[in-house]
Amino acid sequence: MSSEEMQLAERAINALRFISVDAIQKASSGHPGLPMGAAAMAYTLWMKHLIHNPANPRWVNRDRFVLSAGHGSMLLYSLLYLTGYDVSLDDIRDFRQWDSITPGHPEAGLTPGVEVTTGPLGQGIGNAVGMAVAEAHLAARYNRPGNEILDHYTYVIAGDGDLMEGVSAEACSLAGHLGLGKLILLYDDNRICLAGSTSLSFTEDVAARYAAYNWDVQFVDDGNDITEIDQAIRSAKQNKNKPSLIMVRTTIGYGAPNKQNTFGSHGSPLGREEIKAAKENLGWPVEPDFYVPDDVIEHMRTAITAGEKREREWKTTFENYQAEYPDHAAEFTRIMEGSLPDNWSAGFPEFDRDPKGRATRRASETVMQYLATCLSELFGGTADLNPSTLAWLKGYGDFQSPSFFPAEVQGAVGSRWDFGGRNIHYGVREHAMASISNGLALHGGIIPFTGTFLMFSDYMRPAMRLAALMGIRVIYVFSHDSIGVGEDGPTHQPVEHLMSLRSIPNLTVIRPGDCAEVVEAWKVALVNTKGPTALITSRQNIPELDRSEYAPATGLHRGGYVLWEPSKDNPSVIIIGTGSELHLALEAAKELAREGVSVRVVSLASWELFDRQPEEYREWVLPASVKARVVVEAGLRQGWERYAGLEGKIIGMDGFGASAPAPVLYEKFGITVESVVKAVKELIE
Repeated sequence: MSSEEMQLAERAINALRFISVDAIQKASSGHPGLPMGAAAMAYTLWMKHLIHNPANPRWVNRDRFVLSAGHGSMLLYSLLYLTGYDVSLDDIRDFRQWDSITPGHPEAGLTPGVEVTTGPLGQGIGNAVGMAVAEAHLAARYNRPGNEILDHYTYVIAGDGDLMEGVSAEACSLAGHLGLGKLILLYDDNRICLAGSTSLSFTEDVAARYAAYNWDVQFVDDGNDITEIDQAIRSAKQNKNKPSLIMVRTTIGYGAPNKQNTFGSHGSPLGREEIKAAKENLGWPVEPDFYVPDDVIEHMRTAITAGEKREREWKTTFENYQAEYPDHAAEFTRIMEGSLPDNWSAGFPEFDRDPKGRATRRASETVMQYLATCLSELFGGTADLNPSTLAWLKGYGDFQSPSFFPAEVQGAVGSRWDFGGRNIHYGVREHAMASISNGLALHGGIIPFTGTFLMFSDYMRPAMRLAALMGIRVIYVFSHDSIGVGEDGPTHQPVEHLMSLRSIPNLTVIRPGDCAEVVEAWKVALVNTKGPTALITSRQNIPELDRSEYAPATGLHRGGYVLWEPSKDNPSVIIIGTGSELHLALEAAKELAREGVSVRVVSLASWELFDRQPEEYREWVLPASVKARVVVEAGLRQGWERYAGLEGKIIGMDGFGASAPAPVLYEKFGITVESVVKAVKELIE
C-alpha cells in the first residue's frame, strides 16, 4: 500500500472506532473495548476479503460474516453503515434504544447485513460452522466444473469468552474433523475479560488446542498491522482442507490512554473525558460526535460497486448453469427461497395397525425416509444416537471430508462419505449440534433436523432459544419421551423437559400420540417457517388408534382437537392426553362411557398450535362450562393448570423417575387408566 492508501485506511479504522465509541457513550451502555481493539482486523477483512453486496444483503453467494463476540455489536453496525448497507447514522445514534435496528447485540432479521443473532458467547462460532457445512454440502451437490454457483467463505470474529465456552469447543472439534477449509476464525486475542485478565481463568495453549482439532493456526503479533492481517487471511484461504484460526494480538480499548488494555474498557462507556483523550491520542477531531471524513465514506462505499459487480458476475454464471442444468437450477432456486416443492405431501406413509403397537420414533423414521425422496434440502443428524432416535436418511450418504475418507476407506465402510452426504455424525456434542443447525438454517438451502433423547435437550437449550428468537426453521427430533424409557432410570427419563421446552417463546412443541399424529406433526414442522419445532416421540410401543373410530389426525394441525366423544352431547367431563399417555385417556374414557358418563377425549399434542387458534375454536374444544377436566401426561404437572382449570385434576409426575420396566413405572407412579377413572369420578360425584 502507498503511504496515502495507508493513511486513508488508518482514518477509516479510526472512524470505525469512534463511531462505535460515540454511540456507546450516547446510549450510556455498551462495550467499547472490542470495537476499538478489533477495528483494524475488521477493516482488513471487510475491505480486502469479504465478498458481499450492501445493496443486496441476501445475495446467495455472499461470504458470511459472524460477529460471535456479539457484545461488540457497534463495530458491526459501524461497518454496515460505512460500507453502505441500509443502516443510517441516525440508526447508529439510536443504538440500544426502543424500536431501533441497532440493538445491544446483533439480531438476525432486524438489521440489514446481520447474518445471525449473537451475544451468548460461543454460539456464533457454532453457527458459523453450520454455515460452512451448508456451503460445502450445497456446493458438492450443485456445483459443476466451470459452473460453481456456490463458492463462498464463512468468517468469524471471536473473543476470549467465545473460545472459553464449551459450545465453541464442540463445534470447532467437529469442524476440524470435517476439514471445513472455507471457515476462517479471527481471534481477538486481547487477553482481557470482564472480570480482569484472562490469566484469572484461561491460561491454556489455545494454538495447540486448535492444532489438535486439525485447524490451521497462524499468529498476528500486532492487531493494528493491516498488512500482516491481510497476509494471514490470504494464507488461510489457501488451505482448502482445514479450517483456520488466526490469533490476532490486539489491545482492548486501543487508543484510550487510561483504559486501554484494562477490563475497564470492556463493558462500560469510556466517559466524555476518556473519549476526548482517546481522540486526541489518535489524532481524531474531538468534535463533532459521529464524525466521518468524506474520503472515508467514499472509500468504504466502494463496497457497493464491488459487491454489485460480483453479483452481476455471479448472475451470469448462474444463467449459464441454468441453461445447462435446468432441473438443478430450478431446485437450487427453490431451496434457497425456502419453499417446498409441489405435491411434497402427496405420498406420506400410512400405517397398518400393529397389534403390538408401534413406537412413535419408528413412525417418525418411516416418515423421514419418505421425506428424503422429495425434499432434497432435508439434512441433519444426531448426537451419536441415530440407531436409537432413528432420525436419519438411510441410503443418502454421510457428510464427511473426502480427504479424511478416501475411496479405499469408503469402500471399506460400504457407503458414500463425502460433502454430498445428507447425514451428519455430530458425535456426543448436543450443544454444537443445535448451534450448527442454526447456522445451516440461516445459510439457506437447508431444512436441518437433529436427533437425541428428550432428556438431552438440556444440553441444546441455549441454541434452541436462539433459534426461536431468530424465528428459523429447525426440526428437533426428540425420542425417549418419558418415564417410558424404563430401565435406564431417572438420569435418562425426562420429567421437567416438556414444560421447559413449552416455556420457550416461538418454539412449537408437538407430542404426537400415535403414528397418524406423527405424520401430521412432520407436516406442521415443515410448513412452520417462522420458528423451530420440537417433535417428541416415544421409545416404547404405544397402541395405534383406529382412525375409523376416532377423529382424523389432521386435527393435530390445530394443536388440540376432539379425538373421541361417543355421546355427541355436551360432555360432563373432559379427559386431555398427549403422546404416550393418549391411549390411557381413551381407555379410561371408554370405561367411563360404559358406566354412562358423558365424556370427551381431547388430544392436546401442542399447546403452541392450540393457543394460536381462534378463541371460538378453543372454546368449542375446551368449553369453559365444563369444569370437570382431567389431564394425563407422564411429565411434571406444573403448567397444565391452564387447561385443567382450577377445579381439574392433573395426573403426572411430582419428582424424578426410577429404574424399572416401563409398565412398572407407570403403575408405581400412578399414571394408569385406573387413576384417570378415579380422578374423573372424584370430580363428578
